[in-house]
Amino acid sequence: MSRAAWAGGAAVTALAGAALWWRRNPSACPYGQRFLVEVPRPFITQERLHEALEPEHGQTVLEVGPGTGYYTLGVALKVGPAGRVSVFDVQQEMLDHTMGRATSLGLGNVDPRRGNARTLPYADGEFDSAYLVTVLGEVPDQDAALRELRRVLKPGGRLVVGELVFDPHMVSERALRRRAAAAGLRFERRVGPSFGYFGVLRAGS
Repeated sequence: MSRAAWAGGAAVTALAGAALWWRRNPSACPYGQRFLVEVPRPFITQERLHEALEPEHGQTVLEVGPGTGYYTLGVALKVGPAGRVSVFDVQQEMLDHTMGRATSLGLGNVDPRRGNARTLPYADGEFDSAYLVTVLGEVPDQDAALRELRRVLKPGGRLVVGELVFDPHMVSERALRRRAAAAGLRFERRVGPSFGYFGVLRAGS
């Protein structure tokens, strides 16, 4: 085997090993690697999120894991000054970055809170809708996170979960359906193909 072929094989093996490790050890993308959440996202676009979430003027919306605000700003514009987008993240640096972008656009309806998605610091039924994009698989206890999201949604509220095949923590539609049902959420529809989709879930009445 040539040295180049050996090096290529070793690189592929290392990448596969890293992906497997990340999948077995879920964690948030570090702020130092924020470029990974700032690149354009095929299939899980901002437009498709809006199609799935259907944000309306005056609504209260929760985003878990905003990263650097890729989806936040568009949703904040949709709900307008009478609405509110609460951004919740485990990393203060991500929240600061998102708030800096919101401030630069003159958006005063974005509210940051720091913490762990397994215990949300919000009241029961506080939000009209919620969303998280390529984040659920990073939470060590996905079931607890979904139960908490169900709790803070109003009866009939919408939860949108975005997943992409290139993410080592991707949650498949089948797994999402199973976990959602256990948390008291009804899987309503899928927006986009199975390898890059938004799952639309509905809280019970």
